[in-house]
Amino acid sequence: MLSQDPYQSRALISPAILARCEPVLYEREQCPAPAALNAAQRDAYRENGFLLLPELFSKSEVAGLFDEMQGMRADFAAAGRAEVIAEPGSGEVRSIFDVHRLNDLFAGLMRDPRVLNVAREILGSEVYIHQSRINYKPGFTGKEFYWHSDFETWHTEDGMPAMRALSCSILLTDNDEHNGPLMLIPGSHKHFISCAGETPDEHYKQSLQKQECGVPDELLLRYLADLGGITSCKGRAGSVVFFDCNTMHGSNGNITPYPRSNVFFVYNSIENQLHAPQGGLKPRPEFIAARQDVAALEPEPLEIAGSPA
Repeated sequence: MLSQDPYQSRALISPAILARCEPVLYEREQCPAPAALNAAQRDAYRENGFLLLPELFSKSEVAGLFDEMQGMRADFAAAGRAEVIAEPGSGEVRSIFDVHRLNDLFAGLMRDPRVLNVAREILGSEVYIHQSRINYKPGFTGKEFYWHSDFETWHTEDGMPAMRALSCSILLTDNDEHNGPLMLIPGSHKHFISCAGETPDEHYKQSLQKQECGVPDELLLRYLADLGGITSCKGRAGSVVFFDCNTMHGSNGNITPYPRSNVFFVYNSIENQLHAPQGGLKPRPEFIAARQDVAALEPEPLEIAGSPA
């Protein structure tokens, strides 16, 4: 079976760069969703592997989401939940996973047509949530997220078959050049970077704080950056970044006084549900990689108490 896998990783002696097998954008007629992107936006996503839509959500909506996010940080950190990941060293909340199941407001946010229909259009199918999380990146102590392709991890550790998923990052604070914005390498989604090394058991417990297994080779990273450059996705709160599951990305640490907080929804095609992980690994927990009760999402406009209709 491994010999038929076009995206082998962590099984080879040396790192490698492999060809992508799937399209980046699927044909519109395969998806019942109304058009959410214009031709220029579709072309930009296809070519670069990401798309920034400025201030898609209003200031009042962002204010409600920000307050809810802050409340979750206090409530769930104190409860000692497994979904809460701490910053190495400081112990501050780094991430909270499974937010669409833990919180009704974020469950509504993932269904909002402004984001859901973009995911359905790009992936050319109905979609479900593979993973959701809030990344807080607190001021002064927020650590970096090293360069990686999400698909390399999801394929190896979760058994995601194909590159038919995307991440939607909704900015809940301003992201600027100082506080560690998302950085992406344009065009990197066209190449799969196979990583060297083996995956230890329960690798997620370490990798969610600092990933050291499944990271790309520095020479191949340089090659991708030389080809496409590096783009920082800076934007005002309420802006949204959509990026392909195989786009190489990361972010610097945050030593400013100002937090950089974003909520992420990973939309996966309903036709791309998870198989068994590679190499006999145990499946990662449900709050990291959804396998249960998978169902297509129905669009529903976001409602926030106190926000204007």
